[in-house]
Amino acid sequence: MHRPHGEPVEPCGLTQLSECPMTKFKSDFLRVLDERGFIHQISDPEGLDALALKGPITGYVGYDATATSIHIGNLITVTMLYWMQETGHKAISLMGGGTSMVGDPSFRDDQRQLLTVEQIASNIESIKKVYGNILNYEGSNPAIMVNNADWLLKLNYVEFLRDVGRHFSVNRMLSFDSVKLRLDREQSLSFLEFNYMIMQGYDFVELNRRYGTVLQMGGSDQWGNIISGVDLSHRMGGGQLYALTTPLLTKSSGEKMGKSASGAVWLNGELFSPYDFWQYFRNTEDADVGKFLKIFTRLPLSEIARLEALGGTEINEAKKVLATEVTAIVHGRDAATEAAHTAMATFETGAIDLSLPTATVTHAELAGGIGILAALVTAGLAASNGEARRHIQSGAVRVNDAVIDDDKLTIGDNALLDEGVIKLSVGKKRHALLKPV
Repeated sequence: MHRPHGEPVEPCGLTQLSECPMTKFKSDFLRVLDERGFIHQISDPEGLDALALKGPITGYVGYDATATSIHIGNLITVTMLYWMQETGHKAISLMGGGTSMVGDPSFRDDQRQLLTVEQIASNIESIKKVYGNILNYEGSNPAIMVNNADWLLKLNYVEFLRDVGRHFSVNRMLSFDSVKLRLDREQSLSFLEFNYMIMQGYDFVELNRRYGTVLQMGGSDQWGNIISGVDLSHRMGGGQLYALTTPLLTKSSGEKMGKSASGAVWLNGELFSPYDFWQYFRNTEDADVGKFLKIFTRLPLSEIARLEALGGTEINEAKKVLATEVTAIVHGRDAATEAAHTAMATFETGAIDLSLPTATVTHAELAGGIGILAALVTAGLAASNGEARRHIQSGAVRVNDAVIDDDKLTIGDNALLDEGVIKLSVGKKRHALLKPV
Protein backbone atom coordinates (compact mmCIF):
# COMPACT_ATOMS: atom_id res chain seq x y z
CA MET A 1 0.00 0.00 0.00
CA HIS A 2 1.35 3.41 -0.92
CA ARG A 3 1.81 5.91 1.89
CA PRO A 4 2.08 9.68 1.41
CA HIS A 5 5.56 11.11 1.74
CA GLY A 6 6.69 11.41 5.36
CA GLU A 7 3.91 9.31 6.85
CA PRO A 8 5.31 6.52 9.07
CA VAL A 9 4.06 2.99 9.24
CA GLU A 10 2.40 1.99 12.49
CA PRO A 11 5.11 1.84 15.18
CA CYS A 12 6.24 -1.74 15.67
CA GLY A 13 8.08 -1.51 18.95
CA LEU A 14 10.39 -4.08 20.47
CA THR A 15 8.02 -7.02 20.12
CA GLN A 16 8.02 -10.51 18.76
CA LEU A 17 7.81 -10.58 14.97
CA SER A 18 4.39 -12.24 15.05
CA GLU A 19 3.02 -9.29 17.00
CA CYS A 20 4.49 -6.68 14.67
CA PRO A 21 2.08 -5.18 12.13
CA MET A 22 4.82 -4.23 9.69
CA THR A 23 5.43 -5.57 6.23
CA LYS A 24 7.35 -8.83 5.75
CA PHE A 25 10.46 -7.36 4.18
CA LYS A 26 12.25 -8.91 1.22
CA SER A 27 15.66 -7.27 1.61
CA ASP A 28 18.08 -8.92 4.04
CA PHE A 29 18.81 -5.58 5.70
CA LEU A 30 15.26 -4.66 6.71
CA ARG A 31 14.32 -8.26 7.42
CA VAL A 32 17.15 -8.56 9.94
CA LEU A 33 16.25 -5.25 11.60
CA ASP A 34 12.60 -6.26 11.73
CA GLU A 35 13.23 -9.74 13.15
CA ARG A 36 15.51 -8.35 15.83
CA GLY A 37 13.12 -5.60 16.91
CA PHE A 38 14.90 -2.48 15.71
CA ILE A 39 12.15 -0.90 13.64
CA HIS A 40 9.74 1.68 15.02
CA GLN A 41 8.99 3.97 12.05
CA ILE A 42 9.93 4.07 8.36
CA SER A 43 8.96 6.93 6.06
CA ASP A 44 8.39 4.63 3.05
CA PRO A 45 8.91 0.96 3.98
CA GLU A 46 8.02 -0.48 0.57
CA GLY A 47 10.27 1.96 -1.29
CA LEU A 48 13.23 1.45 1.02
CA ASP A 49 12.82 -2.33 0.95
CA ALA A 50 12.76 -2.38 -2.85
CA LEU A 51 15.84 -0.16 -3.03
CA ALA A 52 17.78 -2.31 -0.54
CA LEU A 53 16.76 -5.44 -2.43
CA LYS A 54 17.96 -3.98 -5.72
CA GLY A 55 21.52 -3.37 -4.57
CA PRO A 56 23.77 -1.79 -1.92
CA ILE A 57 22.49 1.44 -0.37
CA THR A 58 24.28 3.91 1.90
CA GLY A 59 22.87 4.89 5.28
CA TYR A 60 24.07 6.80 8.30
CA VAL A 61 23.51 7.64 11.93
CA GLY A 62 24.67 10.93 13.43
CA TYR A 63 26.27 11.30 16.86
CA ASP A 64 27.04 14.59 18.54
CA ALA A 65 30.29 14.79 20.47
CA THR A 66 28.85 16.24 23.67
CA ALA A 67 30.77 13.79 25.88
CA THR A 68 33.92 11.67 25.69
CA SER A 69 31.84 8.56 24.99
CA ILE A 70 28.57 7.38 23.58
CA HIS A 71 26.26 5.42 25.86
CA ILE A 72 24.18 2.27 25.77
CA GLY A 73 21.28 4.01 24.03
CA ASN A 74 23.62 4.81 21.13
CA LEU A 75 24.65 1.15 20.98
CA ILE A 76 21.26 0.34 19.44
CA THR A 77 21.81 2.64 16.45
CA VAL A 78 25.47 1.65 16.07
CA THR A 79 24.29 -1.96 15.94
CA MET A 80 21.91 -1.03 13.11
CA LEU A 81 24.95 0.28 11.21
CA TYR A 82 26.65 -3.05 11.92
CA TRP A 83 23.75 -4.98 10.39
CA MET A 84 23.69 -2.59 7.46
CA GLN A 85 27.35 -3.36 6.83
CA GLU A 86 26.87 -7.07 7.49
CA THR A 87 24.10 -7.32 4.85
CA GLY A 88 26.27 -5.73 2.15
CA HIS A 89 25.35 -2.06 2.42
CA LYS A 90 27.51 0.99 3.13
CA ALA A 91 27.45 2.35 6.69
CA ILE A 92 28.42 5.90 7.66
CA SER A 93 28.95 7.08 11.23
CA LEU A 94 28.56 10.85 11.15
CA MET A 95 30.35 12.79 13.88
CA GLY A 96 28.65 16.05 14.78
CA GLY A 97 31.67 18.32 14.93
CA GLY A 98 29.46 21.12 13.65
CA THR A 99 26.11 20.30 15.25
CA SER A 100 27.79 19.72 18.63
CA MET A 101 28.53 23.45 18.70
CA VAL A 102 24.76 24.06 18.88
CA GLY A 103 23.42 21.01 20.73
CA ASP A 104 20.29 19.00 20.02
CA PRO A 105 17.37 20.46 22.02
CA SER A 106 15.15 17.39 21.50
CA PHE A 107 13.13 16.53 24.61
CA ARG A 108 15.37 18.64 26.87
CA ASP A 109 14.20 21.25 29.37
CA ASP A 110 17.30 23.39 29.08
CA GLN A 111 20.01 24.28 26.62
CA ARG A 112 23.06 22.04 26.42
CA GLN A 113 26.33 23.44 27.68
CA LEU A 114 28.17 25.03 24.78
CA LEU A 115 31.48 23.33 24.05
CA THR A 116 34.62 24.78 22.52
CA VAL A 117 36.04 23.54 19.23
CA GLU A 118 38.89 21.95 21.19
CA GLN A 119 36.54 20.10 23.56
CA ILE A 120 34.50 18.76 20.64
CA ALA A 121 37.63 17.59 18.80
CA SER A 122 38.87 15.80 21.94
CA ASN A 123 35.49 14.12 22.44
CA ILE A 124 35.45 12.93 18.83
CA GLU A 125 38.86 11.31 19.17
CA SER A 126 37.70 9.47 22.28
CA ILE A 127 34.43 8.33 20.68
CA LYS A 128 36.24 7.03 17.58
CA LYS A 129 37.88 4.34 19.72
CA VAL A 130 34.46 3.05 20.76
CA TYR A 131 33.20 2.87 17.18
CA GLY A 132 36.28 0.94 16.12
CA ASN A 133 35.28 -1.89 18.46
CA ILE A 134 31.82 -2.25 16.95
CA LEU A 135 32.07 -1.37 13.24
CA ASN A 136 34.62 -2.48 10.68
CA TYR A 137 36.35 0.51 9.10
CA GLU A 138 38.62 -1.68 7.00
CA GLY A 139 38.18 -4.62 4.62
CA SER A 140 36.21 -4.98 1.40
CA ASN A 141 33.16 -3.03 2.64
CA PRO A 142 34.50 -0.59 5.21
CA ALA A 143 32.32 1.73 7.23
CA ILE A 144 33.05 5.43 6.80
CA MET A 145 33.43 8.03 9.53
CA VAL A 146 32.54 11.58 8.48
CA ASN A 147 32.50 14.88 10.38
CA ASN A 148 29.78 17.43 9.56
CA ALA A 149 32.14 20.22 10.60
CA ASP A 150 33.69 19.71 7.13
CA TRP A 151 30.72 21.51 5.56
CA LEU A 152 28.76 23.22 8.35
CA LEU A 153 31.65 25.36 9.56
CA LYS A 154 32.29 26.61 6.02
CA LEU A 155 28.75 27.82 5.33
CA ASN A 156 27.99 31.44 4.56
CA TYR A 157 25.15 32.31 6.91
CA VAL A 158 23.13 34.54 4.57
CA GLU A 159 23.44 32.11 1.67
CA PHE A 160 22.47 29.23 3.96
CA LEU A 161 19.35 31.10 5.09
CA ARG A 162 18.38 31.84 1.49
CA ASP A 163 19.16 28.45 -0.04
CA VAL A 164 18.20 26.13 2.83
CA GLY A 165 16.37 27.98 5.60
CA ARG A 166 13.57 29.15 3.30
CA HIS A 167 12.44 25.51 2.86
CA PHE A 168 11.64 25.06 6.56
CA SER A 169 8.22 25.90 7.94
CA VAL A 170 8.35 27.31 11.46
CA ASN A 171 4.78 26.15 12.02
CA ARG A 172 5.74 22.58 11.13
CA MET A 173 8.89 22.67 13.25
CA LEU A 174 6.82 23.77 16.24
CA SER A 175 4.51 20.80 15.75
CA PHE A 176 7.23 18.19 16.28
CA ASP A 177 7.15 16.56 19.72
CA SER A 178 10.85 17.28 20.31
CA VAL A 179 10.06 21.02 20.25
CA LYS A 180 6.39 21.07 21.23
CA LEU A 181 6.83 19.24 24.54
CA ARG A 182 9.52 21.68 25.61
CA LEU A 183 7.34 24.69 24.82
CA ASP A 184 4.34 23.05 26.50
CA ARG A 185 6.41 22.90 29.69
CA GLU A 186 6.98 26.66 29.26
CA GLN A 187 10.73 26.14 28.84
CA SER A 188 12.40 28.60 26.48
CA LEU A 189 13.97 27.44 23.22
CA SER A 190 16.84 29.62 22.04
CA PHE A 191 17.22 30.71 18.43
CA LEU A 192 20.54 28.85 18.42
CA GLU A 193 18.83 25.56 19.31
CA PHE A 194 16.04 26.20 16.84
CA ASN A 195 18.63 26.00 14.07
CA TYR A 196 19.61 22.43 15.02
CA MET A 197 16.80 20.82 13.02
CA ILE A 198 17.83 22.80 9.93
CA MET A 199 21.46 21.77 10.34
CA GLN A 200 20.58 18.08 10.74
CA GLY A 201 18.28 18.20 7.73
CA TYR A 202 21.05 19.80 5.70
CA ASP A 203 23.49 17.08 6.82
CA PHE A 204 21.25 14.49 5.16
CA VAL A 205 21.18 16.43 1.87
CA GLU A 206 24.94 16.99 1.97
CA LEU A 207 25.66 13.31 2.66
CA ASN A 208 23.42 12.39 -0.26
CA ARG A 209 25.43 14.71 -2.52
CA ARG A 210 28.83 13.52 -1.31
CA TYR A 211 28.25 9.80 -0.73
CA GLY A 212 24.91 8.93 -2.30
CA THR A 213 23.41 8.43 1.17
CA VAL A 214 19.70 7.61 1.01
CA LEU A 215 18.89 6.51 4.57
CA GLN A 216 19.19 8.17 7.96
CA MET A 217 18.57 6.10 11.08
CA GLY A 218 18.17 7.16 14.69
CA GLY A 219 16.15 6.88 17.86
CA SER A 220 12.44 7.61 17.88
CA ASP A 221 13.11 11.04 19.40
CA GLN A 222 14.90 11.97 16.15
CA TRP A 223 11.93 11.32 13.85
CA GLY A 224 11.12 15.00 13.33
CA ASN A 225 14.72 15.95 12.59
CA ILE A 226 15.23 13.03 10.20
CA ILE A 227 12.00 13.50 8.28
CA SER A 228 12.91 17.18 7.84
CA GLY A 229 15.98 16.05 5.90
CA VAL A 230 13.83 13.81 3.71
CA ASP A 231 11.54 16.74 2.99
CA LEU A 232 14.44 19.16 2.41
CA SER A 233 15.88 16.91 -0.30
CA HIS A 234 12.59 17.06 -2.19
CA ARG A 235 12.34 20.84 -1.85
CA MET A 236 15.92 21.36 -3.04
CA GLY A 237 15.44 19.12 -6.07
CA GLY A 238 17.34 16.14 -4.65
CA GLY A 239 16.57 12.45 -4.73
CA GLN A 240 14.24 10.35 -2.61
CA LEU A 241 15.60 9.88 0.91
CA TYR A 242 14.33 7.61 3.68
CA ALA A 243 13.94 7.78 7.47
CA LEU A 244 14.06 4.86 9.91
CA THR A 245 13.85 5.06 13.69
CA THR A 246 14.13 2.62 16.56
CA PRO A 247 11.72 2.51 19.50
CA LEU A 248 12.58 3.88 22.90
CA LEU A 249 14.11 0.92 24.72
CA THR A 250 12.59 0.25 28.11
CA LYS A 251 12.80 -2.59 30.59
CA SER A 252 9.79 -4.76 31.35
CA SER A 253 9.40 -2.76 34.57
CA GLY A 254 8.80 0.34 32.47
CA GLU A 255 12.12 1.90 33.43
CA LYS A 256 14.09 3.55 30.63
CA MET A 257 17.19 1.54 29.83
CA GLY A 258 20.63 3.10 30.08
CA LYS A 259 21.09 4.14 33.70
CA SER A 260 22.98 2.36 36.45
CA ALA A 261 23.28 3.19 40.13
CA SER A 262 26.40 5.21 39.38
CA GLY A 263 25.00 7.04 36.33
CA ALA A 264 24.96 6.52 32.58
CA VAL A 265 26.12 3.23 31.09
CA TRP A 266 28.95 4.52 28.91
CA LEU A 267 30.66 2.43 26.21
CA ASN A 268 34.07 3.84 27.09
CA GLY A 269 35.73 1.45 29.53
CA GLU A 270 37.45 4.33 31.33
CA LEU A 271 34.08 5.82 32.26
CA PHE A 272 32.21 2.57 32.91
CA SER A 273 34.40 -0.48 33.43
CA PRO A 274 34.00 -3.68 31.37
CA TYR A 275 33.16 -5.51 34.61
CA ASP A 276 30.38 -3.03 35.48
CA PHE A 277 29.16 -3.24 31.87
CA TRP A 278 29.05 -7.03 32.06
CA GLN A 279 27.28 -6.89 35.41
CA TYR A 280 24.71 -4.40 34.06
CA PHE A 281 23.55 -6.92 31.47
CA ARG A 282 23.87 -9.84 33.88
CA ASN A 283 21.24 -8.09 36.00
CA THR A 284 18.73 -7.99 33.13
CA GLU A 285 15.14 -8.74 34.15
CA ASP A 286 13.99 -12.23 33.13
CA ALA A 287 11.33 -10.91 30.74
CA ASP A 288 13.88 -8.81 28.84
CA VAL A 289 16.50 -11.48 28.11
CA GLY A 290 15.20 -12.46 24.66
CA LYS A 291 14.59 -8.86 23.62
CA PHE A 292 18.08 -7.76 24.62
CA LEU A 293 19.74 -10.78 23.01
CA LYS A 294 18.12 -9.82 19.70
CA ILE A 295 19.00 -6.14 19.95
CA PHE A 296 22.47 -6.19 21.45
CA THR A 297 24.10 -9.46 20.35
CA ARG A 298 24.93 -11.05 17.03
CA LEU A 299 23.84 -14.54 18.01
CA PRO A 300 21.63 -16.43 15.52
CA LEU A 301 17.91 -16.10 16.19
CA SER A 302 17.65 -19.87 16.67
CA GLU A 303 20.17 -19.73 19.52
CA ILE A 304 18.40 -16.73 21.02
CA ALA A 305 15.09 -18.63 20.92
CA ARG A 306 16.72 -21.51 22.81
CA LEU A 307 18.16 -19.21 25.47
CA GLU A 308 14.92 -17.26 25.79
CA ALA A 309 12.99 -20.48 26.44
CA LEU A 310 15.09 -21.39 29.48
CA GLY A 311 13.04 -21.36 32.65
CA GLY A 312 13.63 -21.15 36.37
CA THR A 313 17.20 -20.60 37.48
CA GLU A 314 18.47 -21.64 34.03
CA ILE A 315 17.56 -18.18 32.73
CA ASN A 316 20.62 -16.96 34.63
CA GLU A 317 22.80 -18.84 32.14
CA ALA A 318 21.11 -16.91 29.33
CA LYS A 319 21.85 -13.67 31.19
CA LYS A 320 25.52 -14.61 31.43
CA VAL A 321 25.61 -15.29 27.69
CA LEU A 322 23.94 -11.93 27.05
CA ALA A 323 26.39 -10.10 29.30
CA THR A 324 29.43 -11.80 27.81
CA GLU A 325 28.40 -11.34 24.18
CA VAL A 326 27.56 -7.65 24.52
CA THR A 327 30.71 -6.94 26.52
CA ALA A 328 32.78 -8.75 23.87
CA ILE A 329 31.33 -6.50 21.15
CA VAL A 330 31.98 -3.27 23.05
CA HIS A 331 35.18 -4.08 24.96
CA GLY A 332 36.65 -7.13 23.25
CA ARG A 333 36.44 -10.86 23.92
CA ASP A 334 39.31 -10.88 26.44
CA ALA A 335 37.69 -8.19 28.58
CA ALA A 336 34.36 -10.02 28.44
CA THR A 337 35.94 -13.31 29.51
CA GLU A 338 37.80 -11.63 32.36
CA ALA A 339 34.60 -9.92 33.55
CA ALA A 340 32.74 -13.22 33.51
CA HIS A 341 35.50 -14.95 35.45
CA THR A 342 35.64 -12.09 37.97
CA ALA A 343 31.89 -12.36 38.53
CA MET A 344 32.10 -16.11 38.99
CA ALA A 345 34.93 -15.80 41.50
CA THR A 346 33.12 -13.06 43.40
CA PHE A 347 29.60 -14.44 43.48
CA GLU A 348 30.05 -18.19 43.30
CA THR A 349 33.22 -18.78 45.34
CA GLY A 350 33.31 -15.65 47.51
CA ALA A 351 36.94 -15.02 46.59
CA ILE A 352 38.51 -11.56 46.38
CA ASP A 353 39.14 -10.92 42.71
CA LEU A 354 41.58 -8.04 42.17
CA SER A 355 40.06 -7.28 38.77
CA LEU A 356 36.89 -5.96 40.45
CA PRO A 357 36.31 -2.20 39.92
CA THR A 358 38.85 -0.47 42.13
CA ALA A 359 38.90 3.01 43.64
CA THR A 360 42.06 4.41 45.19
CA VAL A 361 42.69 6.44 48.33
CA THR A 362 45.93 7.64 49.84
CA HIS A 363 47.58 5.77 52.69
CA ALA A 364 47.24 8.93 54.79
CA GLU A 365 43.49 9.12 54.17
CA LEU A 366 43.03 5.49 55.13
CA ALA A 367 45.19 5.83 58.23
CA GLY A 368 43.03 8.72 59.38
CA GLY A 369 39.84 6.82 58.70
CA ILE A 370 37.35 7.18 55.86
CA GLY A 371 33.65 7.46 56.52
CA ILE A 372 31.60 4.57 55.14
CA LEU A 373 29.35 6.97 53.19
CA ALA A 374 32.31 8.63 51.48
CA ALA A 375 33.88 5.22 50.79
CA LEU A 376 30.74 3.96 49.01
CA VAL A 377 30.55 7.13 46.90
CA THR A 378 34.28 6.98 46.07
CA ALA A 379 33.92 3.33 45.01
CA GLY A 380 31.00 4.19 42.72
CA LEU A 381 28.53 2.10 44.70
CA ALA A 382 26.40 5.12 45.54
CA ALA A 383 25.82 8.42 43.76
CA SER A 384 25.59 10.47 46.98
CA ASN A 385 25.92 10.24 50.76
CA GLY A 386 22.15 10.13 50.99
CA GLU A 387 21.92 7.12 48.69
CA ALA A 388 24.76 5.42 50.59
CA ARG A 389 22.93 6.01 53.87
CA ARG A 390 19.74 4.45 52.46
CA HIS A 391 21.70 1.39 51.37
CA ILE A 392 23.03 1.00 54.91
CA GLN A 393 19.60 1.45 56.45
CA SER A 394 18.24 -1.30 54.22
CA GLY A 395 20.99 -3.68 55.33
CA ALA A 396 22.55 -3.92 51.87
CA VAL A 397 26.07 -2.70 52.67
CA ARG A 398 28.96 -4.95 53.59
CA VAL A 399 32.64 -4.32 54.23
CA ASN A 400 34.77 -7.41 53.66
CA ASP A 401 31.48 -9.38 53.57
CA ALA A 402 30.43 -8.15 57.04
CA VAL A 403 27.05 -6.36 57.15
CA ILE A 404 27.24 -2.70 58.16
CA ASP A 405 24.40 -1.02 60.08
CA ASP A 406 26.18 2.15 61.27
CA ASP A 407 26.27 5.01 58.75
CA LYS A 408 28.85 6.82 60.91
CA LEU A 409 31.37 3.97 60.67
CA THR A 410 34.90 4.89 59.65
CA ILE A 411 37.15 2.50 57.77
CA GLY A 412 40.84 2.45 58.59
CA ASP A 413 43.90 0.52 57.43
CA ASN A 414 43.03 -2.21 59.93
CA ALA A 415 40.30 -3.23 57.45
CA LEU A 416 42.85 -4.10 54.76
CA LEU A 417 42.74 -7.75 53.68
CA ASP A 418 45.81 -9.82 52.91
CA GLU A 419 45.48 -8.74 49.27
CA GLY A 420 46.00 -5.10 50.32
CA VAL A 421 42.44 -3.98 49.51
CA ILE A 422 39.10 -3.45 51.24
CA LYS A 423 36.05 -5.08 49.67
CA LEU A 424 32.88 -2.99 49.60
CA SER A 425 29.52 -4.45 48.60
CA VAL A 426 25.98 -3.19 48.05
CA GLY A 427 23.57 -6.08 47.78
CA LYS A 428 24.66 -9.41 46.36
CA LYS A 429 25.72 -8.24 42.91
CA ARG A 430 27.57 -4.95 43.29
CA HIS A 431 31.13 -5.02 44.57
CA ALA A 432 34.18 -2.78 44.43
CA LEU A 433 37.62 -2.60 46.02
CA LEU A 434 39.19 0.28 47.93
CA LYS A 435 42.94 0.34 47.51
CA PRO A 436 45.48 2.63 49.22
CA VAL A 437 48.21 4.07 47.00
